[in-house]
Amino acid sequence: MAEAVAEAGAGVAPGAPEVPGVPGAPEVPERSRALEGVRGYGLIVAMWIRSTMTYRTSFFLATFGNATVQLLDFVAIYIMFSHVEALGGFSLPEIALLYGSCSASLGLADLLLGNTDRIGVRVRDGSLDTMLVRPVPLLAQVAADRFALRRLGRIVQGLGVLGWAVWALDVAWTPGKVLLVPVMILAGAAIFAAVMLAGAAFQFVAGDAAEVQNSFTYGGNTMLQYPPTVFGKDLLRGVTFIVPLAFVNWLPALHVLGRPDPLGLPGWVGYLSPLVAFVAFLPASLAWRAGVRSYRSTGS
Repeated sequence: MAEAVAEAGAGVAPGAPEVPGVPGAPEVPERSRALEGVRGYGLIVAMWIRSTMTYRTSFFLATFGNATVQLLDFVAIYIMFSHVEALGGFSLPEIALLYGSCSASLGLADLLLGNTDRIGVRVRDGSLDTMLVRPVPLLAQVAADRFALRRLGRIVQGLGVLGWAVWALDVAWTPGKVLLVPVMILAGAAIFAAVMLAGAAFQFVAGDAAEVQNSFTYGGNTMLQYPPTVFGKDLLRGVTFIVPLAFVNWLPALHVLGRPDPLGLPGWVGYLSPLVAFVAFLPASLAWRAGVRSYRSTGS
């Protein structure tokens, strides 16, 4: 790997500032690297979309199948409510609000960054070395690799359930609550994305630990589909103050529904989801950088 990087950096003018950890590579301003990353991500995604749309029928069938499979979770909840009137004190439309919001948030994060869970496989088989010598930031390549447009199915079915919940709920809608619904989805997606990034960074150390990452993302999504009142206080504290999954939909939804938080937090905390998402990205991005810098080639 060292030889490959050295070759990639050959021809750099003498005396040019170097990027730490990459001998011979010219220093690139952080803003320029971010713009290049977004551009590279867009180009790779566009390539995979063109490839997908070559077989349109296959794409629509895969997307429909994805949405149908995901919707079965809500069907199970619906069937359960044919035997009970409430779950943890929550009605079916209220749980539909929780289900739809977290499904749409995870679907959006999964669409944009879902392939980061394959970083462990690339570390093992040595294909990460190829990405490291390309003139595109590594995260952009990993996230856009094998971009799966069929994952729109999860987003569509989540928004569909959410739309029904908003229509069926008996809530005094205010401008703040109306605004909080789309903010909840976008901020929730950012929080899930931060968890995915941290999980990908962990795989530099643990090897193929994709299931650990998935336990917090897909497992967290399953947990957030149900009201917080059915879980213990210790778990609620953990997903509020340690891994802030409660800010994906629990806390914003409780404010929309006018329900008290089981931990006694004030209602305005539900508006902090965007700030929490930003704060969650800080350690996740630092962990990613540390993981990339600690990476040693397999030699293959």
